[in-house]
Parts: sequence; C-alpha cells; structure tokens
Amino acid sequence: MSANTRFPVAIHILAFAAIYPGQCPSERIAESANTNPVVIRRLNGQLKNAGLLRIRNGAAGTELARPPEEITLKDVFLAVQARKNAHLFDTHQRPNPTCPVGGNILRAIRKPLGAAQDAVESALDQYTIAGIVETIRKGMNER
Repeated sequence: MSANTRFPVAIHILAFAAIYPGQCPSERIAESANTNPVVIRRLNGQLKNAGLLRIRNGAAGTELARPPEEITLKDVFLAVQARKNAHLFDTHQRPNPTCPVGGNILRAIRKPLGAAQDAVESALDQYTIAGIVETIRKGMNER
C-alpha cells in the first residue's frame, strides 16, 4: 500500500474506532474501508506504536488511545509514513556530481521541498479526528 493510501485508510480506522467504540475488529474496519484485514492490522500496529490506538483481542478490536479532539491528522500522517523521518518528496539519491545540474540539484530543491513539507504538516495539524467524525456523522444523518 502506498504512503498516499496508507494515510487516508489510517484516518478511516481512527474515525471508525471513534464512531463505533468497542466494535472495531480489523475485519469490520476492512469491510468499511474495502480493503484486506491484513492491511488494517498493519496500520493498526503503526497507529498503536504512535500512541493513537489501543488494540484488544476479540470482538472489541481497536479503540482510540486518546480523545479524538487530541488526535490531529498530522499525528496520523507521521504515524504511517513508510519510514522514520520520511518526507513527502524523496529526492533521488545519487545524481551525477560531475554534471552541472546533477551536482547542484539537491541543494537547489532542498528549500522548496522542505517548505512544502512544512506547509502540509502545518495544514494537517489544524484538523482532528473529531472533526472528521463530525463530518461523517453529518453525512450519516443526511442519508
């Protein structure tokens, strides 16, 4: 699963746990997210390691480890990155240092890519799982 897909599915997991506390086995969440339960269990592990989710065996499944008002989308984003200290934009690791462009490209793009990363994280920090749940509940009431 790509990082771009892991992030929204992780939000889905946390929203499901907030809306259906005590009723969150991975199979049920997987059905809601239309994905494999193994994918959900892997993400559950990452969310647990980040202190966002508690996992119980059996029918209860998962539950939020913190109130939904205290879990930002930035927290979720950082929890499910493919590797620690990953960035939105990975640079190619070995440009040709003897080429005028290759020898200078990393230095040239470091600042704009860093600014983009900071902007995304700052925007995600403004939204919480509680806000996501509120929007979902409004949609549920409109059905």
